Amino acid sequence: MVVRFQFSAATLALPLLFFNLFYGFYQPLVSAQENQSDDAIGLSKRASEMIKLKRYSEALGLLNDALESDSDLSEAYQQRATAFRHLCRYEDSVKDYKRFLGLKPGSSSVEKELSQTLQAQDAFNSAYNHFDSGDYSKALDYINKIVLVYSSSCLKAKILKVKLLLALKDYSSAISESGYILKEDEDNLEALLLRGRAYYYLSDHDVASRHYQKGLRLDPEHSELKKAYFGLKNLLKKTKSAEDNAAKGKLRVAVEDFKAALALDPNHIAHNVHLHLGLCKVLVKLGRGKDAVNSCTEALNIDEELLEALVQRGEAKLLIEDWEGAVEDLKVAAQKSPQDMNIRETLMRAEKSLKLSQRKDWYKILGVSKTASVAEIKRAYKKLALQWHPDKNVDNREEAEAKFQEIAAAYEVLGDEDKRVRYDRGEDLDEGMGMGGGGGGFNPFGGGGQQFTFHFEGGFPGGGFPGGGFGFNF
Repeated sequence: MVVRFQFSAATLALPLLFFNLFYGFYQPLVSAQENQSDDAIGLSKRASEMIKLKRYSEALGLLNDALESDSDLSEAYQQRATAFRHLCRYEDSVKDYKRFLGLKPGSSSVEKELSQTLQAQDAFNSAYNHFDSGDYSKALDYINKIVLVYSSSCLKAKILKVKLLLALKDYSSAISESGYILKEDEDNLEALLLRGRAYYYLSDHDVASRHYQKGLRLDPEHSELKKAYFGLKNLLKKTKSAEDNAAKGKLRVAVEDFKAALALDPNHIAHNVHLHLGLCKVLVKLGRGKDAVNSCTEALNIDEELLEALVQRGEAKLLIEDWEGAVEDLKVAAQKSPQDMNIRETLMRAEKSLKLSQRKDWYKILGVSKTASVAEIKRAYKKLALQWHPDKNVDNREEAEAKFQEIAAAYEVLGDEDKRVRYDRGEDLDEGMGMGGGGGGFNPFGGGGQQFTFHFEGGFPGGGFPGGGFGFNF
């Protein structure tokens, strides 16, 4: 039996109607999704160009739009993670790398980038810890060798690097590094502050002040900039006051001003070296030798080639009768400046004082003052000659002979008016007297046939010393 189906035109039109209705509804959806995907890919490509140009902030804006348009665009997550890493936004970077790996697991290159990001994050934290603990060199190694390698546009790392260079007193490098930051952002307040400090510690105060002023024009209430600017003004004011008072002869006031200026910033060695020198010069004029030596030594500790500090310290050592120290300093100064006659004259004075200090002090030996009369000298001599005559010191004869010789030599000089005048002038009498460096060669016991006569009225008690073997006439 054959079954026959007959379809009317209306029956055949029904499926076609449903198909057209469904297709008409679905087609706009597909087109919209395709357009969205095309837009996201286009944004991703533009972001890629921005990343190549190291314009990471602009790249992030494009990638945010791309991912809003297509949340499954894996390449955009990788790109955004890279941009975050370069800006050292490490937590955001790690999240995006993990999102990429969720969409495309097993990507070795992205896994490597994620590992580098975690390494950079750990190094950045370590750098801050070392900075806080004062290990500046180690902190700088972390920043240079890891953080800025993986995060080349990390502003926080660049700022920390400048702070580390300042702490390490590498002021020229600090100026260069902060300059790079200001090229990218000329209104960066922290970079202006740090660069100003670097110029300040190089004692380029005008340039430092201009940096502080620019920052304060941008933010008049910035506490660190205000502190730096007004601190510099105060230092320069105190320094000028000290120098002006020294020039006017107000020496004691100048001393206090110099000390006050030094107390403002003990770390400002490029400026303080001149404050120490100025203080030393004033103290020398006041005759405060010990304090002057300390101040000039502070200056020389900062700059050992500072000639004026060396000369002033030599002068200060003369004040405290450190003759050897004075000669040593002034000899070095004379070698550094052989044409300076003032230094040579001061050196000659120091050498003379040293030589005088090394000769016998005949006044001290006789126990009389430098203003003693002839009669006082004679009385002292008689008393000591009696006390130390070898015949009266049998048990310590050698010591007595040496002492007796010294007493006789002292009287030979001080008992003779002409010799005493020459001795007081600092002339060398040793050669003429045959004393051999301080009287040691003078022999009152005869040695070379010389008779030394004691003029004691009435002689020694008991008619003289027994033996009479010394050839003395009493």
